[in-house]
Amino acid sequence: MIDVHCPNGSSPAFSTLYGNHFLGPAIAKKLGLEYVWAFPSPEAVRSDLAQAVSVPEPISHPMARLARLYTGALLILGAWLYGPVILRLTRQWWSDPNFSHGFFVPVFSAFVLWQDRMRLRAIRPEPSTWGLPLILVSLAMLLVGVFGAELFLSRVSMILLIAGMVIFLLGWNMLRAVLFPLSFLLLMIPIPTIVFGQITLPLQILASKLAAWSLPLCGVPVLREGNIINLPAMPLEVAQACSGIRSLMSLTTLAIMYGFLMERRIWVRIALALASVPIAVAANGLRIVGTGLIVQYWDPNKAEGFFHIFSGWLVFVFSLLILFAVHRAFTFFQGRSERAA
Repeated sequence: MIDVHCPNGSSPAFSTLYGNHFLGPAIAKKLGLEYVWAFPSPEAVRSDLAQAVSVPEPISHPMARLARLYTGALLILGAWLYGPVILRLTRQWWSDPNFSHGFFVPVFSAFVLWQDRMRLRAIRPEPSTWGLPLILVSLAMLLVGVFGAELFLSRVSMILLIAGMVIFLLGWNMLRAVLFPLSFLLLMIPIPTIVFGQITLPLQILASKLAAWSLPLCGVPVLREGNIINLPAMPLEVAQACSGIRSLMSLTTLAIMYGFLMERRIWVRIALALASVPIAVAANGLRIVGTGLIVQYWDPNKAEGFFHIFSGWLVFVFSLLILFAVHRAFTFFQGRSERAA
């Protein structure tokens, strides 16, 4: 039978709740409170229970606040150092059609980081001093690029600086997590002029060879001299703008973006990026063949102007369709092999 004698004149209901075995102290111990065997007063029990279930107010850690302050200061300093570099890079994207795809590259990298924001927040920051040498090397490259008028070095140093800051402030695990969007930024940097010329000339020769081989199949006699295709109507020159380098870089960039968004298998992503190269070259050769047919059977003046620009867009859309078909072929054959297994 439960004793209803109440200490300190408390009500029988309170004593019935706790009883002689002091159920209240047992509950309080479960909540993390320390009790002596003496039965506390009801006011003390209520006070301790209220403290046990109360939620403390969040306290801002001074080190976290200091880290945010240092990060903000470094970002402001980096923007001040690379402001002229970024401005000149943006102007080249706008004025040079060969690198107009550069506008989409940083936007896509930012989208990838935003998409992985929950995973990145779960990574524990482990700052490493190994990021400091990379920061110093990137700043040295910036000085050499600025004073030596070498745009490529100064622009690449910006990406190296970001990588060094990530290592120095957040650690190697964070760098591995953001390695893809950081590496993708390299596609926004225009190729140096010397390298650009070494790439475009072989592409011009290859495109002219493809056209010289394909046009006789359509009944058009051809005499090729280097990158010049002599047709009965007029000579057709495969200029640098018709080398296919523009569509090649744009299609490769879009292939990487498409593979990341539509495919989880790493090998398929790599295969799509590699497949964009022959697709772009073949599509450019097809464009030159079409231009030769227009010159021979329609009007030589149509090889320039609106029809020339429109054919470029049409062939690029055709290249995207071929890339999509290649992806579907990968998916089909893999699914077929899995069903056979």
